[in-house]
Parts: sequence; structure tokens; C-alpha cells
Amino acid sequence: MDYSVKLSKEFGLRADHSANIIALIDEGNTVPFIARYRKEMTGSCDDQKLREIFDRLKYLRNLDKRKQEIADSITEQGKMTDEIMIALAGAETLTEAEDIYRPFKQKRKTRASVATEKGLAPFAEFILAQDGGSVMEEAAKYISEEKGVENVEQAIDGAKDIIAERVSDDAELRKTLRKKIFDVGELSCKLLEAENAKTYDMYAEYSEKISKIPSHRILAVNRGEKEECLKVSVTVDTEAFIDAIKTVYVKGSGEAADLVADACADAYTRLIFPSVEREVRSELTEKACEQAIKMFEVNLRPLLLQPPLKGKIILGLDPAYRTGCKIAVVDSEGNVLDTAVVFPTPPQNRIEEAKKTLLALIEKHNVSVVSIGNGTASKESEIFVANMIKESGKDLSYAVVNEAGASVYSASKLGAEEFPDYEPAQRSAVSIARRLQDPLAELIKIDVKSIGVGQYQHDMPEKRLEEVLGGVVEDCVNSVGVDLNTASASLLSYVAGLNKGIAKEIIAYRAKQPFSRREDLLNVKKLGAKAFEQCAGFLRIVGGNVLDNTGVHPESYPAVEKLLAFTGYTLSDVAGGKIGDIRAKIEEKGWDNAAKECGVGVPTVQDIVTELLKPGRDIRDSLPKPILRSDLMDLADLKEGMEINGTVRNVIDFGVFVDIGVHQDGLVHISQISDNYIKHPSDVLKVGDLVKVKVLGVDTVKKKISLTMKTADLPHGIAVANQKTDRERKQGKRDAEKKKNEKKQMTNDELRELLMKKFGR
Repeated sequence: MDYSVKLSKEFGLRADHSANIIALIDEGNTVPFIARYRKEMTGSCDDQKLREIFDRLKYLRNLDKRKQEIADSITEQGKMTDEIMIALAGAETLTEAEDIYRPFKQKRKTRASVATEKGLAPFAEFILAQDGGSVMEEAAKYISEEKGVENVEQAIDGAKDIIAERVSDDAELRKTLRKKIFDVGELSCKLLEAENAKTYDMYAEYSEKISKIPSHRILAVNRGEKEECLKVSVTVDTEAFIDAIKTVYVKGSGEAADLVADACADAYTRLIFPSVEREVRSELTEKACEQAIKMFEVNLRPLLLQPPLKGKIILGLDPAYRTGCKIAVVDSEGNVLDTAVVFPTPPQNRIEEAKKTLLALIEKHNVSVVSIGNGTASKESEIFVANMIKESGKDLSYAVVNEAGASVYSASKLGAEEFPDYEPAQRSAVSIARRLQDPLAELIKIDVKSIGVGQYQHDMPEKRLEEVLGGVVEDCVNSVGVDLNTASASLLSYVAGLNKGIAKEIIAYRAKQPFSRREDLLNVKKLGAKAFEQCAGFLRIVGGNVLDNTGVHPESYPAVEKLLAFTGYTLSDVAGGKIGDIRAKIEEKGWDNAAKECGVGVPTVQDIVTELLKPGRDIRDSLPKPILRSDLMDLADLKEGMEINGTVRNVIDFGVFVDIGVHQDGLVHISQISDNYIKHPSDVLKVGDLVKVKVLGVDTVKKKISLTMKTADLPHGIAVANQKTDRERKQGKRDAEKKKNEKKQMTNDELRELLMKKFGR
């Protein structure tokens, strides 16, 4: 297979760009390096698209490998034909390839194999031919006590079993039926009597078209089935499917035709449908998992790229009840200055004592922000901190941060290595403080599966989830850049071309002598020329050559010198921030001319200019800063119609959860996100976005908050007009869906016609 041609069509790439991407991947280049420093070769594909291409390439190669294995096996059996070879070459999925292989696969003992051992295969051929001879007379020829065929009925039953298996093994038939089940089948559920059954009340009598069911519902149903709370099945018009199969195999009428019809019905109910149902469920689950993992990816990226709270001394508070709240104060570089334990929460409620301890720490270390974990006892801790701030009159603020995974980190080998003298709970408090200070540097220390963004993380294929989320972390770390002389081993290990072993060698090297230039990396053990090529552009050195504190790759340093000469500047001008009009000068002379002068492509010149204008820049600094609060609201304070600023905490298939300064996050349902139709919440929102919301309703018993982001306070006439338009739009959509579904309703004649076209029989 020419992978470059196929990938160029699927991803809308130029053929040469597709071929280049494959070559770069095969040469061992990392995705961040290809995305950042090989734009001319790839058509400026970003890291996310490159990872999609890489996944697809891996699938295609695995498919070809499996097809070759199947071809070799069939050939070894002496059963390969031109027809099979053509069918195998045309198989576009692993499922299709396995369907072709099914008749030749070594099977466990089946009713058909037993009948074949009894010598009934020729009799099955006789019946299947339906040529008009007497079935009973032919059956009598196969009666044999030695072979275990005692009478005519046993001979006929055995022949029917052989025919049923042959029908079941028909690859084209299975492919057609599978596609039709996806088009018209329904997923149905029934509630069982179980301990947790109440959780799945909404699926008590649930049925939905397979083609329409959303991913999160598939995962919910799967979990209910796994917990033995739901009985789940795929339902179709069984008679229509059986009639359609008969159309393919039954010729006219007669004794033999009736037996073939019986075998077709048996093949469908006993062999085809149970197998295809499993395949359909498996494919639904696979697609749902991919969508869920995609949501993890969508949510994790902005979470990691949250702007750091620089230059602040932060007090981290890890909330708890009985064991008390663990406290850690960190300086602006994340170094621990002090620790403590206070008991402002039940059952101790030593509030005044806790205030005294915290205010003393705040005064002693000049703390300006308190970072509170959002776990157990978070609400009580937040109330305590808000009241303390109000009573003290200090210029102090606080933020509630996601503490997911903090306990995992605190008990990990890495946490113990970093803070060998601290208890796990104290390490959690340090992590909570640092998460506000530099989210990326702290969150990469945690197993990405434990960060807790998205849905059904524990139901995902672990290897695939780790692969995708690990890629997100790698992309984020490399897009920000890493200080070579201060970064932790955890952070360094995510730099393109590096790993944990090389990261430790870098730290050992700099302990003896700080890096003064990027080329010093070549002196580090285990770090060869290829690793240097991949990592150098993503590592920063402050205080040396100004280019070493930018995203310009060392391979492009000669191009930088030529560009500066071309525009009349020097490296000193870059260091002094005196090249403000460099873009204008290049515009005047032409970007193509500048690229030609430098010996690189236009995309590389543009990237170089961006880096030269802001040496040492942090891309996160341009993003909205986290909301810091000095007071909080209670759930009871919320009133319908109240407008509040909030922060998006999680994006899921059916909406977004927003932190509005109350202990519970509020839900903005997808229908309330925009005045216009949107396909998915991630189309317009991401984790960390600052939004204005209006309260639609509050359920104080269930502790649920409903919010809207639709345009508020419109003049009445316009609002009514908009509502009418919205209603008309929704009704139009419903009508279109109804018409579409009506077209998909299967009649016996339509499926029969489809199969006749497919098989030409």
C-alpha cells in the first residue's frame, strides 16, 4: 500500500508533505520536533494533526501486516484463490480482513465440523445446489453406524449445520449485515434488580438508534452492564434480516430450498447475529472510548497551559476533617518555607487557633495567596479562609484548585525522592500550592490518568489513554519550553528526545557545572547527536547567548545571523529589545526574499522573528490569569437570574462545568452555551476559560446548579423573536432527522435489493 497517497487523501495533505511526514517519523523524529522545526516539509501540520496521522499510519501498517499473515495462512492450507486475494487486498479494516479469514481459521469443535467428520459435506453441497433431486433418497446414502449417522433425519440435520456455518462465514454477507445493523439497529436496555440499580433509572426502559447514540451514553450503559444493573442488547427486525439472507441462498421452492431456508435462519440466529452483535458493541465501545479520550485530551491541554502565578508566595492548604488541614508555604520559586497542621473543620472545629497559626505564617513569610484543594472538607476550609481574610483586613486572596492526583503524587516514589523528610499529607499541601504557582511543572509529576478531566477515565483502555495523554503533556511542555538549569527531572523527561534516564544525567551534569550554552548538552552522558537535535530547541538557558533563551533551534543560528544582517540588526539589539520594527523591514523587502537570503523556508523565518521579538517569553503569560477571590458565596446565596463570572473546570459531551465561587460547580448544558447551534461544547469552550454565566436554577437538596451562557437582558421583542427562531430551527432539525430516519427504515424488499446488488445472485 502507498501510505503517503492514502494519508494525503484522508488528511487533505499534499502528496509530498504526506511522504515527508512518514519519512520523518520513520527516521525517529519526535512529533514536537517535526511540528516545530520541519514545517516546510509537512505543510505546517501542528502536533495534534501529526499525532492523528501517526495513529492512522500505525493502523494501516498493522492492517497490512495482518492481511499478509492471513494470506500466508490460507496459502499454506493450499486454498488461496485469485478471488480471495482480491478480496483481501480490498479489505479496509481489520474486521473485514478477519471476515475473509473466518472460513479458513482453525475452529474449535462445532456442529458443522462434527457433521463434516461424519462425511456429510457432499450431502450439504447437494442440498445447497437445489437442483431438484430427492433429498430423502440422497440422505439415505449417508446413513452409517460407523460414522454415527443413524438415520435420514441426522443426515439432514448435519448437512444443515454445515450450510449454516458456510452462510455464517460469508464475508461479504457479514459486512453488509453489519453495516445495516449500524444503520437501523437499536441499543436496548432493561433495568435489573441490583444494589446500585437506582443509579441507572434513566435506562430502565431505554432504546436508541445505534447510529444516533452519543458516546457518553454508550459508556454509561456499558458500566451499568458491567455492574450487573442493566441487561443490554442490540435489536433489529430479525425476520427482515433472515428473509434477506434467504434471498441470497434460496433458489425457488422445493424440498432442498426449504432446508436451505431453515439453515439460513439458523445461521443468522445462532451464528451471525450473536457474533455481529459483539462486533457492533465492540466498535461502539471503541468509538466511545476514543471520543472520551479525545475529551481528556481537549481538557488536559488548557489545564496544563494555565498561566502560572509568578512572583507570589503561596500558602497551600490540603483540606481534611479528622486529621486536620495540612499547610505548606512555598516561595516564588516553589521552595518550601514552612509547614503546619490546623484543625478548623469538624470534628475539632478549632477555628480561632487555626486562624492564629495561619495569620502568623502569612505575616512571617509575606504570603499573598492561599491555594485550597477542592477535595474532602474543601467547602468548610474555603469558608474558614474567606472569613479569616475578611476579619484580618489583609491584602490577601485565595483560589480553589483541582487537587486530583495530589494524593497519588504524595505517596509516589517521586514525591518521596523530592521530599524525603515530609509526610505524604505535607507533600500534598506543597503540590496544591505549586499547582497555582506553575500548573504545568507540578501536574506533569502526576500520572496523567489521575488528573481527573473528562468522564469514565477508569473505563478507558489504559494503554491508549496513557499514549494520548502522554502526547498532550509532551506537546504542552515543548510548546512552553524548559529552563535547562532549573527544571526538575520530571519536566525534562517530557522534552522531545529525552527520557527519564537522560534527564537524571542532565541534572547530575549541571550539579557540577551549570549549562552556559546549548552545545554543552553534547557533553552529557547518554545524550547523543540525535537526542540533541530533537531537544535543543525546547531547552532554555538564561544569561548566555540570547538565542539560547528562545525557541530558535541551534541549526538555525546561521539563518538568524543572516536575517539580522538582512534587516540591519545585531544580537545585542535582540537582547536589548531594540528590533521592534523587524517585521516591517521584512515586509518591505519581502518574506520570500528574506527566506532565500537565510537559506530556510518562510515558516521558519516567521517563527524566528516571533522568537527574536520576545526572548525568554512564556506563551502562557498571554492567557487569562486565574480568578483569585477574597470572599465566597453559599449555595443558598444563589438566586435565579444572578449573573456571575466563573472558570470552566471541565468540558464533557453534554455541557461544561463552571466554578462560580460556590463549592459545587454549576452545569451549563450544551443547549445553554450559545444562542447558535453548536455540535459540541469543545467547539467554543475549553478548560480555564473565563466566562459570564447566569443562574437558571438551584437544587439545594441535590446540590445542583443550572447555568446559562445565552445572551441575557435582551429587549422583550427581540428575545421573543429569537425564541421563535430557535423553536423553528429546532423543529426544522427534528423534521430533517425524522425524514432521514424514515429513509433508513428497512423493509424486506429494500434489504433484499441491497443484498442482490451486493452479491449479484
